Amino acid sequence: MTDLSKLTIADARDALRKGDFTAAELTEQYLGAIEAADALNAFSTNTPEIARAQAKAADERLAKGDTPDMCGIPLGIKDLFCTKGVQTQAASHILDGFKPEYESTITSQLFDAGAVMLGKLNMDEFAMGSSNETSFYGPVTSPWRRGNHDAALTPGGSSGGSAAAVSADLCLGATGTDTGGSIRQPAAFTGIVGVKPTYGRCSRWGVVAFASSLDQAGPMVKTVRDSAIMLEAMAGHDAKDSTSANLAVPNFEAALTGNIKGKKIGIPKEYRLEGMPAEIEALWAEGADKLRDAGAEIVDISLPHTKYALPAYYVIAPAEASSNLSRYDGVKYGHRAKLNAGEGVTEMYQRTRAEGFGEEVQRRVMIGAYVLSAGFYDAYYIRAQKVRTLIKQDFEKVFAEGIDQILTPATPSAAFGLGEMKDADPIKMYLNDVFTVTVNLAGLPGVSVPTGLDASGLPLGLQLIGQPWNEADMLNTAYALEQASGFAAKPQQWW
Repeated sequence: MTDLSKLTIADARDALRKGDFTAAELTEQYLGAIEAADALNAFSTNTPEIARAQAKAADERLAKGDTPDMCGIPLGIKDLFCTKGVQTQAASHILDGFKPEYESTITSQLFDAGAVMLGKLNMDEFAMGSSNETSFYGPVTSPWRRGNHDAALTPGGSSGGSAAAVSADLCLGATGTDTGGSIRQPAAFTGIVGVKPTYGRCSRWGVVAFASSLDQAGPMVKTVRDSAIMLEAMAGHDAKDSTSANLAVPNFEAALTGNIKGKKIGIPKEYRLEGMPAEIEALWAEGADKLRDAGAEIVDISLPHTKYALPAYYVIAPAEASSNLSRYDGVKYGHRAKLNAGEGVTEMYQRTRAEGFGEEVQRRVMIGAYVLSAGFYDAYYIRAQKVRTLIKQDFEKVFAEGIDQILTPATPSAAFGLGEMKDADPIKMYLNDVFTVTVNLAGLPGVSVPTGLDASGLPLGLQLIGQPWNEADMLNTAYALEQASGFAAKPQQWW
């Protein structure tokens, strides 16, 4: 059989409809690829029986002419999405053995459309990390290598398993979540496309919460067209989620004309950081030139409160995490510490949380509890929320002045080695989010598009930031950038 794993979602959809192969055959190709890729540690739980049953059902639908775009498409599901009867651990020891009795809204929509779940994907614990090294399952290894070097690289985080699986052709697409860049940064590190939709476009119901006012799910795929197809299946109003927007979902794929003549693309001066690598600066300039050549107008803009985004984010996100993670105490589900004679419920809470949470999660819970405590709430949390409002107003101002999208780098560097930042100041790791956190703070859509390689042959991506609820126009500009860049690099298989 031809290697079907090299297809895109769009290619597979069209071929399934024509009967070139079956969903069962496509699924078996991916199950075999996953089995041979243990070295990547991308999957935390494999679900071959579910995949085969879903593929069989998809073939029955296809035979009857019932052909939603995602019908028969094999996917990986980030371990943050609750999947009924399948272990959902958020890559944390504290959720050992948890199998939900319900399905997240997004996975329900994907499965209702005929998608096939190959398994659950590894991630940073509770989505807290930028390298997938905080996972209780162990780190994910990127399928990419620096030239001829064998050093293991990070696929980024927190959606590192999703990024590695798509990049290594272990699935046609994957779900990710983005709280401060956790879709866009790993997408850039692994040469794929990642979309963070407008806050409220995709339901958060059944997605394990990190920071509720920032979390948003999105697709991680091989092409911009694939992202449009998968996003449409994931999006939509959900009465179970009070933050879900009751708006019609556009046909995102139909918007991909590639015509961006007359569009105004903003270049924010505040994103030109001191010490930015020359190749990132060059990639950004080349991206702007490509959009200009395609007919867009490139405009210098200012987002003056950008410099406060990281500090504000790392007050707000830990504060919300501290509140959300307070429910994990060993009483109802997951890990429970063993007690010694004479110890009571207080000791059980303390030891369960100490054993169940990893160091990074503990760090953020402690920071969050601190900034929410009496005497510090106004000084830190309220002030960070005020800064968040100013950041949002910066974007509103430039969009009101006619800017359609904003072009920035996606990451400050290419992928770094696993362990390279292990003993560093945690703030150095947090700086990986420097170009992405503003989008979450303002609730805007963003997309990372691979556009080049660094000197070591590693992928580099550019980010487009769109107007709220206008993912369609943003993706069309991303499509034009993708077409102009012609990025086709793939990792050389070593696993």
